[in-house]
Amino acid sequence: MRVTQSGGLDLNLLVALDVLLEEQSVQGAARRLHLSEPAMSRTLGRVRKALGDPVLVRAGRTMVPTPRALAVRAEVSAVVERARALFAPGDTDLRTVERTFTIVGQDAMAAAFGAELFARAAAEAPGVRLRFLAESHVDAPLLREGTADLEVGVIDTVAPEVHREHLCDDRMLGVVRRGHPLLEGELTPERFAAADHLTASRRGRTHGPVDRALAGLGLERRVVGSVGTFPASLFVVRDTDLVGLITSWGLPLAEVLGLVAFEVPLGLPPLRLGLAWHPRHDADPAHAWLRRTVRELITRVRP
Repeated sequence: MRVTQSGGLDLNLLVALDVLLEEQSVQGAARRLHLSEPAMSRTLGRVRKALGDPVLVRAGRTMVPTPRALAVRAEVSAVVERARALFAPGDTDLRTVERTFTIVGQDAMAAAFGAELFARAAAEAPGVRLRFLAESHVDAPLLREGTADLEVGVIDTVAPEVHREHLCDDRMLGVVRRGHPLLEGELTPERFAAADHLTASRRGRTHGPVDRALAGLGLERRVVGSVGTFPASLFVVRDTDLVGLITSWGLPLAEVLGLVAFEVPLGLPPLRLGLAWHPRHDADPAHAWLRRTVRELITRVRP
């Protein structure tokens, strides 16, 4: 970044670049940094000169980061957060913190504990804004790149630089419309396999642990299709005779739609729920508050 006449590093430009890449908007960055838009535009000009790169470019009505900006985003975020931790007093007042945290995870989790997390933030850290991102159909190093601050759910990343914490185990449940034939009489693996099934998969997969468990019994189910999210699958299940699958996090959504959940008559492996974050957040009091709060909500709210 830019070196001042005194030979020191201008940390203000680092902070500005961090916020600009997060907001992807001069107006949004100006609001976050309590500057006027003209002043923020001038700061962006200084950042561009320091990096030798446009940083943000117009794409229709929005601004998008350049490849160079994306390449340095994680490093810039890490430096800014370490500086904050270094200069923050030991008893940081969370009510004075102004941050935006991005949480990535299964959409059913946002539905399950999102409302209470927003309420906790309003009461304990009113300057904190929360953004929930759904899991993508492609794997990307969101934590390392700084696109997300916390991952919640079944953590399948094996990146060595990511910290992982196991919280509890969940289970897979079947779900059907009220009055479905499967709800009458004893539900055996054979009856379960004989029904038509719908999967919910961000990658469009139609096979998984259920199929492996059935194969161990010499059985095979017929999967007629797949949708990208659990909520979408519930609306399809509501108006058909298809059998869907949800985790216990999806129970409130199923109940609202008048669906009935049932125990799958198979020996399915547990779903290990946890948190994951990049170690650059370890000493950040605000991120520690986020981890602690999400941890409490998951272990308490989980059905």
